[in-house]
Formats: sequence, structure tokens, C-alpha cells
Amino acid sequence: MHTDKSFGELITHLIARKDMTRDESRRAFTFILEDKTTAMQQGAFLAALTAKGETEAEVAGAWEAIYALDTVKVSASGMPLMENSGTGMDAFNTFNISTAAAIVAASAGVPMARHGARAITSVCGTVDMAESLGVDVECNAELVAHSIAEAGIGLFNGMSPAIHPMALGRILSQIHFGSTLNIAASLANPAMPRHGVRGVYAREMIGPVIRVMKAIGYQRALVYHGAVDGTDKGMDEASVCGPTWCAELAEDGSIREYQLTPAELGIARHAPGDLAPESDPQQETRRFVALIRGRENGTGARRQALVLNTALILNVAGKAASIDEGMVMAGNAIDDGQAFATLKRWVKAQNRQPEAGLATLGQLTD
Repeated sequence: MHTDKSFGELITHLIARKDMTRDESRRAFTFILEDKTTAMQQGAFLAALTAKGETEAEVAGAWEAIYALDTVKVSASGMPLMENSGTGMDAFNTFNISTAAAIVAASAGVPMARHGARAITSVCGTVDMAESLGVDVECNAELVAHSIAEAGIGLFNGMSPAIHPMALGRILSQIHFGSTLNIAASLANPAMPRHGVRGVYAREMIGPVIRVMKAIGYQRALVYHGAVDGTDKGMDEASVCGPTWCAELAEDGSIREYQLTPAELGIARHAPGDLAPESDPQQETRRFVALIRGRENGTGARRQALVLNTALILNVAGKAASIDEGMVMAGNAIDDGQAFATLKRWVKAQNRQPEAGLATLGQLTD
């Protein structure tokens, strides 16, 4: 059991670049979640651990504490669930690619159990975007599970007390830097899917995160970090602006590392500014809906980023035998209206007031 003094000593060990075991990490994060030390010490701990660089044991210990103490669980037995998310806190902010990709993947038959948060450094986070589309993001976990069953997609709000009742919202709303908590919390999905695609905010996090996903029971997974050519910036998405570094977990437990480039995928290399969100959230949401409806240029940066990121989901889920095949499937799902139909079903299914949600979505297509 920690005291303020012993917790301070642990911070000193981290500053000296000494690693924690999984059990030590679990106990430290339990201390934080239970708010048993000052906010200053909690912030110092997260900063020191991030500066040292997290090991997979430390991330797994953090996840264990969050999942055990601060996550409402739901059952989705019989459903081969997939999740996709980004950790956020990356150096380059894009439009909400992961949400768009989840909608398109769901329309292609992959049940998506998403788990995200509101924006901290970006213009529009996962929860913000879903809310602006008309989805009820403050509902309970059971309604999200219902939406996954009915619409093929649902979103657990990682900052809502209905999903994480103890502490996550309190902590994440007060820090504005990427930390172990972003990674571990994003893995604390109430439905515990066994297939996942995850973007991380730094290239050095790819290996630890894929090994954590293996350790906590994922059967197939892909972790990546995308680069922006000519800069030191990156994104927690697969990139159409430069290479994407990947690590993939196969069903036999092996992990393969590789790199993807736009050229080898037949994609033009785009200027990063073409992926930036609109400064006005309402205008950005309208443009997001237009993209889902197939109204964006088929060779433009947004469309190609969406198709690529969807293809990775379809490939990991076993729906597409290759990334190339997945890109074709994604494009077809957008152009034949499946993706927008799925978005409408999601707004209706994950809603305590379905008609109000659909009215919100309808206003975005006027």
C-alpha cells in the first residue's frame, strides 16, 4: 500500500529511469484511480513514466487497474468484435479518420466496439464527432452493446462516468500530454474485443502496445504510427503523407513488424494540410458526413486516408485477404451507400432519443 511519501519515492525511481513490474504498475495506478495522493503527485507520476518510456509490463499493469476498478463490463457473447482507436496526443491533428473508418468497416460487416474520448489536443475527438453526428454519447454501456448488435457499431465514452465511474474522466480532462494512461485507458473497452487496430502517438510505442495487446488477450491486432514526410510530426493513423510503421499480432501469437508507404499501395502522397480538420466543428461535421456519403474526391487525401485505414480493419478482421482488397471493399461500401446507411442505423440504435438523433444527422445533409 502506497503513502504520499512512498509514492513520491516511486516517482523518483521513474525519474532515474527505473522500470516498474506489472504488479508495481497496477498498484501505482490503483493508488491514482482511488485518488489517494495529490493531483500534483499524480501528474508528476504520469509525466515521469512517460518521459522514461513505458514498458509493456507498465502499460499492462495500468490497464489491469483501470479494467478491474473503473470499467463497466458488458457481454457481447457470440459476436466477433473489432475495435479501432487512436491514443490521441499525436503531433499532427487530422480529421477524425478512425471514426469514419469504423463506420465504413461496420458497413462491410465487421462489428465495431469502439472506445474513445473527447478531444484534448485535437479540434474534434472521437466522442465529440459521434455526438455532433447525433449519437447519444452519454448513454450507459448496455445501450452501446445494443447498438453494436443492431447497427454493427457502438461507442463507449471513455470519459463518461456511465462507462468509467471512478476516475478516468477526472484525470484525462486535466492533463494535456500523451501518457501511459491514454494507452491503457483506451484498451479498457467494456466489451473486451479480441481483434483490434490501434494508432499510437509515437513510433517507439508500437512495440510495447502490440505486446500489451497480446498479453491481455487479443487474438489479432495491428498497431501503427504514421509519418508526415519532411517533418518530425506523426499521427495515430495510417498515413497518406509518408510511411506508416506497423506491428501485427497473428493468431499464432507471432508479431511481425513492417512499413507501409503510399506508393506501394497505389496511393498518391498527399500534403498533410489536406487532412487537417476544419476550424469550425459544425463545418467539419458536415464535411465528415459528405465523406461518408461519397461526396469527397475519390483521389483526394481524405478519401484515400479513409479507404486505407478502413482496409487495415477489414484485413485484421479477416474480411479482406489483403490491404489492396480491403481498399476496394471500403470504396465500394462508401459509393453504394452502405456506409451512410450504417451511420443512420448507429444514430438510431445508440440513442435514448432516436428521433432527435436522426434529426441532427438530417440537418447535416441539407
